[in-house]
Amino acid sequence: MFENRLRPVVAGTHGAVASAHPLASQAGLDTLRNGGNAVDAVVSMAATLNVVEPYMSGVGGVGFLLLHLTDGPTRVLNFSGNTPAAATPDQFTPELQDVGPKACLIPGNVAGWFEALDSHGTQSATDVMSAAICLAEQGFPLHPLNAQIIEKTLPRLNPAGRAIYGKQPPRVGAVLRQPELAGTLRAIAQHGPDYFYRGPLAHRIADHIQAEGGLLSREDLAGYAPEWQEPISVTYRGFEVMTCPPNCEGFQMLQTLQLLEATDLRSLGHNSAEYIHLLSEAMKLATADRIHWCGDPKFHDIPLERLLSEDYAAARRQWMNPAVASKSEGERWSGSPTSDVVSPGKIDGLTTHLTAVDAVGNVASITQSLGNAFGCGVVVPGTGVAMNNFVFWTEIDPACPTPNLIQPGKRWSCCMSPLQVFRTPADGAVGRDFWFSIATPGSYGILQTTVQMLLNAVEFGADVQQAIEAPRFRLYEGTRMQIEDRVTEAARGELTARGHAVEPIGDYSMLVGGGQSVMIDPESGARLAGADPRRDGYALAY
Repeated sequence: MFENRLRPVVAGTHGAVASAHPLASQAGLDTLRNGGNAVDAVVSMAATLNVVEPYMSGVGGVGFLLLHLTDGPTRVLNFSGNTPAAATPDQFTPELQDVGPKACLIPGNVAGWFEALDSHGTQSATDVMSAAICLAEQGFPLHPLNAQIIEKTLPRLNPAGRAIYGKQPPRVGAVLRQPELAGTLRAIAQHGPDYFYRGPLAHRIADHIQAEGGLLSREDLAGYAPEWQEPISVTYRGFEVMTCPPNCEGFQMLQTLQLLEATDLRSLGHNSAEYIHLLSEAMKLATADRIHWCGDPKFHDIPLERLLSEDYAAARRQWMNPAVASKSEGERWSGSPTSDVVSPGKIDGLTTHLTAVDAVGNVASITQSLGNAFGCGVVVPGTGVAMNNFVFWTEIDPACPTPNLIQPGKRWSCCMSPLQVFRTPADGAVGRDFWFSIATPGSYGILQTTVQMLLNAVEFGADVQQAIEAPRFRLYEGTRMQIEDRVTEAARGELTARGHAVEPIGDYSMLVGGGQSVMIDPESGARLAGADPRRDGYALAY
């Protein structure tokens, strides 16, 4: 069913990791080998990605952790950032919400990394972050994707950023050194999150943003804290599928699965025209509900119990057109939709993903980001800190009726959605057994790509690498569908006949994400991992 793979599954008996860069994965694996657990390993990778993928994520960014503990509950750590107190819709234009000092939310990554380590880690921050500090100080050779993205996105950067990343032509094999970032990471590791949120670095960041006309203040940084939350889940084909609650938009993935469960997907054939059509129809309905309902539950009531109920799924399923492509509003709110697009139901980037599983079965999965490449383009002079631009993912039109309209202190409606799948124990015992974690970067495409990868494993028996490598598609406004060329020409032709505006995007395209996965084999207990060849991802195990 699945074509010849580009990479093998990576397997070991003790632990496995997967991230978007081989040097970050090596840092995570070394942490496991040196006695660390999955939390230590995933934070080590998260910090290292700041260095080897500086345009994707870092201390100026935000994220989510989905954490499964063998001797405790599965929990979510939300460090997705908040809007500065001075941020109101009238402060922004479309340009100002994307590039420049106004575009950043309060960064959450440092608070999230340290909260995870303090609550469930076993090693010191200095040990966990040592690989990141070393690579920033001594440098690392650029990989193809490094060179490509840095060259393409240099125009976004302020002078401080161009002095670091434009100092030499970005080419494969050129060594990138980031001594200012090394000093920042070393100080954070030694002094903890207070140094970033309330100490000298906080003052330096906030004062620079304010001086450049931005909104982030010392008070915004000082008041920030991450939050532990309960995950949300649905049952699909007897497996429990779990992700983060709103303000995370992960419930779109859960809704999509519920809409599909009434159909025998296997009988349709993997990536047949009928299969892709049905999946796209479910995605469009779930996307409409996500746009309409998702936001920060501290500011808006979100009827999540109703949205994820079986009777609601049954009612929404009636709107899935079995023959013709329905029209979608698109990936986000874009003004009042026309009457012929899929409507919500009635209720009475650039990003990176990384994951680790350890010897005792703890699993830590983080999705984190700066937003667009190098975030808002502001690198704070003397620190190496690139600030995020997640105001871009909020709505700034005061007429917007959705919960994602920007508001002081509010969390954005966040498409980053780590996901884990669990089996019911075979002996009927109470509880659940971890099976696999899978997720991807890719902006709103995250919510479509992750479902496709999950279905490859659950419905069609793919291993973790096959699930990631298999061809996939992404939906946009109207009936527009980007699809990889490895989907057969016959299937693409039939999709066109059904009304889909099909756009081939090559055999392996970054436009449909860059997934990472770890799995525990249910029979042998082996730790398996896979990573996406569409980007520079690598999986390692021992």
